[in-house]
Amino acid sequence: MSCLSKACSKSLLSVGWQGRILSVLGSSFLPLCLIMGWLLGSAVNGKLLLLPGKFLLLPSKLPVLLSTSPQFFSLQMMKFAWDNYKLYALGKNELRPLTKNGHIGNMFGGLRGATVVDALDTLYIMELEEEFQEAKKWVEKSFDLNVNGEASLFEVNIRYVGGLLATYYLTGEEVFKSKALELGEKLLPAFNTPTGIPRGVINLGSGMSWSWGWASAGSSILAEFGTLHLEFLHLSELSGNPVFAEKVMNIRKVLNRVEKPQGLYPNFLSPVTGNWVQHHVSIGGLGDSFYEYLIKSWLMSDKKDSEAKKMYDDALEAIEKHLVKKSAGGLTYIAEWRGGVLDHKMGHLACFSGGMIALGAEHAGEERKQHYMDLAAEITSTCHESYAHTKLGPEAFRFDAGTEAMATRLSERYYILRPEVVESYMYMWRLTHDPKYRQWGWEVVKALEKHCRVEAGFSGIRDVYTTTPTHDNMQQSFFLAETLKYLYLLFCEDDVLSLDDWVFNTEAHPLPELTGSLGVRIKEKTYK
Repeated sequence: MSCLSKACSKSLLSVGWQGRILSVLGSSFLPLCLIMGWLLGSAVNGKLLLLPGKFLLLPSKLPVLLSTSPQFFSLQMMKFAWDNYKLYALGKNELRPLTKNGHIGNMFGGLRGATVVDALDTLYIMELEEEFQEAKKWVEKSFDLNVNGEASLFEVNIRYVGGLLATYYLTGEEVFKSKALELGEKLLPAFNTPTGIPRGVINLGSGMSWSWGWASAGSSILAEFGTLHLEFLHLSELSGNPVFAEKVMNIRKVLNRVEKPQGLYPNFLSPVTGNWVQHHVSIGGLGDSFYEYLIKSWLMSDKKDSEAKKMYDDALEAIEKHLVKKSAGGLTYIAEWRGGVLDHKMGHLACFSGGMIALGAEHAGEERKQHYMDLAAEITSTCHESYAHTKLGPEAFRFDAGTEAMATRLSERYYILRPEVVESYMYMWRLTHDPKYRQWGWEVVKALEKHCRVEAGFSGIRDVYTTTPTHDNMQQSFFLAETLKYLYLLFCEDDVLSLDDWVFNTEAHPLPELTGSLGVRIKEKTYK
């Protein structure tokens, strides 16, 4: 039984619903679970009147259902976000919900439909069948890979390749596999460097690649070249071509060869020399998902990739020794490191680490498991504290001059619908079943509805410390790929995309485990 079906059954029992709903759509009698998608779409302004053994839907509120079924609430939010994207921006990369038009941007090298591809697996998991078919049709008919423009290797990989791979594994539909493989081929020229460390930007038409203009001394970024491993192993598995796996295994060789200051991995590495360019270490932006992919590579390998596990264990030990600190108020956080000098701040992006550490703790050995679970819980609690004012958190928060988990700079107060905090809530719930994580997730759901929902979608806000925020007019594709998916899964049963069977890429796209050496054979798994 799916999350939707299980939750529906529980909702019926919890509010004592018997019989059926009288649908005003054609006056036909339908089981509640079959019309729930429509019901929720109307529930923001709907009320139920009790008839003999039946319910009638009329405009007003539906607080009982929503308060007892948070997974339905997150599903309704997904439908609202998708419907408005489809109405005003289908084929563009993202929706501008205030001006009701689309946004293309310059991250994807001429590729379109980032929200479509990012949303595919979420729509499928939530059983929004009509919406999923709309997205699938766009991929089949309109998703053009013959483009010419500057693309982020990292973003194209995690959003497009990851989204297509995940949807293929969930559905078995060949169109997603073929598009993923074709796009993967277009990324390979980025690895044509003296070290094999890929550059961050690639022209998908010409194959030319270069480093970001802002990257120090033409360097490549740890979180970018270190966040390819999961997807590229699956590309080799599905294509039978070992080149994808060879490219990412070579990255490992370079990283194992270069000396790590204090055992830490700086964020900038030269693709020419293979040496660090500057000693800035962050578990947030520029570094974050590199560490995530180490432990997840081990898990995805059916726990056979011992090299990844050792790299993760050693990195976490160095992070805990040099970067993990406790504030005067008792909050545990992970500072940044700049050439030996600590910067006592955490970015919102670093809040994924609570979930990552908990995931790794399950396999740390009995003597270390509880220690790492405690550390994961403390970091997740700190990130929850950063959400204290409006139940949404800033882009970065600090621990200095008496400040505790707050943004002290105007430029850090914004929230762009990021997922990292609810990501950790989901992992912590699945691994501990402490009800506070669901309570915290429900706080976020209500805050998103209150502060980010606008007439035509969801928008980021410019200041999380005001109850009347201004909006940034952007519904990010990762809001549909990650934030809403993690919230939905937080309230699902554990066997819905079980952590025993699936590994989420850094864009929350689920990939199945591999068995054998370097993924000789896909483990037989089906979506539950």
